[in-house]
Amino acid sequence: MEKSGGGGFRPDIEGLRAVAVTAVVLCHAGVGALAGGYIGVDVFFVISGFLITGLVVRELESTGHVSLTRFYARRAKRLLPLAAIVLAFIAVVSSLMFDPVRRDLVSGDVIAAALSVVNWRFASQAVDYFAAGQDASPVRHFWSLAVEEQFYLVWPGLLLIATWWWRRHGRSVRAVVWVVLAGVAVASFAWGIVQTHTEADAAYFSTLTRGWELALGGALALGGASLAQRLGRRAALALGSAGLAGILASCLVFGPSTHFPGTAALLPTLATAALIVAGYAAPLPPLTWRPVRYVGQISYSWYLWHWPIYVFATKAWGPLSAVDGLSVMAVSLVPTIATHYLVEARFHHSPRLASRPRLALQLGAACIAVSIVAGLLVSITAPTIRTASAAEVQGAKALTSDPTTIQRTARALRPNPRNADADQPAMYLDGCWQQRRGTLSPDCTYGPRDAPAKLLLFGDSHAAMWAPALHAIAQRRGWSFVFLAKQGCSPAMTPIWNGPLGRAYTECDAWRETTLRRIERDEHPDLIVADGANGYAAMDGSTKLAGVDSGPTLQAGYAKTLARLKATGARVVTMVNSPTAPGDIPSCVAGKLDHLDDCAFDRTTAYARPPINRQAAEAVGGIEVLDPAPVICPGARCPAVVGDVLVYRDDNHLTATYSRTLAPWLSAHLPKL
Repeated sequence: MEKSGGGGFRPDIEGLRAVAVTAVVLCHAGVGALAGGYIGVDVFFVISGFLITGLVVRELESTGHVSLTRFYARRAKRLLPLAAIVLAFIAVVSSLMFDPVRRDLVSGDVIAAALSVVNWRFASQAVDYFAAGQDASPVRHFWSLAVEEQFYLVWPGLLLIATWWWRRHGRSVRAVVWVVLAGVAVASFAWGIVQTHTEADAAYFSTLTRGWELALGGALALGGASLAQRLGRRAALALGSAGLAGILASCLVFGPSTHFPGTAALLPTLATAALIVAGYAAPLPPLTWRPVRYVGQISYSWYLWHWPIYVFATKAWGPLSAVDGLSVMAVSLVPTIATHYLVEARFHHSPRLASRPRLALQLGAACIAVSIVAGLLVSITAPTIRTASAAEVQGAKALTSDPTTIQRTARALRPNPRNADADQPAMYLDGCWQQRRGTLSPDCTYGPRDAPAKLLLFGDSHAAMWAPALHAIAQRRGWSFVFLAKQGCSPAMTPIWNGPLGRAYTECDAWRETTLRRIERDEHPDLIVADGANGYAAMDGSTKLAGVDSGPTLQAGYAKTLARLKATGARVVTMVNSPTAPGDIPSCVAGKLDHLDDCAFDRTTAYARPPINRQAAEAVGGIEVLDPAPVICPGARCPAVVGDVLVYRDDNHLTATYSRTLAPWLSAHLPKL
């Protein structure tokens, strides 16, 4: 039952839930005109803040306290049984459909969802919320449920403590709640603006950037009825119509490129607030229609089911058109309706659980435990892949017999595909790898400082993947080796866009200039290897350039960098970029040990982007260009495994293990000093 701040039943709130879930479902289905439908989640946040705050305040005013046991028991029996069933379903289907690498990821996601912290997991991983369904986690939609669960966990206790404290000073319950709401709203909204500007991907999932939306709903529970008393029926209907139009406008105008939440979230949340206030005086008729209210009644179940079914459908059939997506969403109504009646409604309205809150809490704990076990089993039951020892593998040496032959089977690999992402240069663990926020590199010099020569590596992650080979070469030759590399930072002297941050990558500009000055003034290298990926989006002022338009700008910036490096008097080498695979190589290999040739990919598409560093080197002159294609992609198809060594740790970065096996080839092609 949807109750207002005053406790009366609000059928229009059920209708508003229908609007919210429909917006999300259509957005996820791929309906391009409603690319901003993700704002349905923000509508849910305002509704939750409104309902929960109203419930808590009513109890505080009538009894002077809040029974946390009864409060959490109501949430547990209402939400957790269905969530556990959906998570178990996700675990079972993922075990049947996904390779061991992806199963490991889903395992962690399911466990985090069961514990209501999956939003923080996604935020820490800088997950792209708008990634295509085939590549997305089937648990991704649980992020919003985690935010709400965290709100449910903290909010009643916070209000109870605040009320107890301020009552000692003669303050009323509502006055105290207003103070708390204002503090939460101001702090959260301000942080949301800051983090959306600085770390967009993380901001999207953060409870701290969404708290103000729940607080806004709470404010409506306190003052919405008073505002509505000043409205006549016509004014209320006009306000409600404006609110519904605001939600629709958000769906139509917003999209993946919108900086969200930030200030953009004001439109859908204030529109929702308008509908809630207007509903006290004159609920908007469409929201009270029986079919609309029915969708609102099943909205929780539909929200849980629609996304995993869509992800599994894309896994089975590939990318879906909008029509296909809508069909999948329609199919998802089958388990939605079934579990709404058999699980959600049954537990929610159980008289036994209502009268025995401790039993409801035990049920909730059991649901969480079942979900965690299901998540663990996804990973534990995955097929075992044996990790080969260093002595067992050949790597690039295997190319000497027939470089174009692609290895078809393997009984053991190094690194293990399930741990491939961790097969990174040792410099990453030494603190030398600069993350997005870093602007200064530490010393990062390996080997004797009085060495006869100094080899320096400069660039981004595509440069860093050569570090294991270059470090091995430096050790053999008795040279010192300097590692200067930063995440997602092109060596080209031009501002670039950073996708996870959702803004111009100013930290890259600062790091690049500081590092170039360090090389010019302090390092005095004898040989410099510079490398960087080709796929960056350059900036033209404050405008992000399209991929095609970025090429000339990046090439010109790369030439400026190479010219500065050349002016140091060192020999300068730049590497032609390695190929880009069409998908995650470790995932493919993990599921294709007997058909490794299926994981090889076409050379032509792998090198689709023009080598801007080669063109920049030709423009500067005196820069040596090394093309590693003969030892990475020697034939018409690029192998995923060479000599029992996994070549890539994702879709475009070499594993540290394979890089080390390239040391002999690289040593033979580096300039002689």
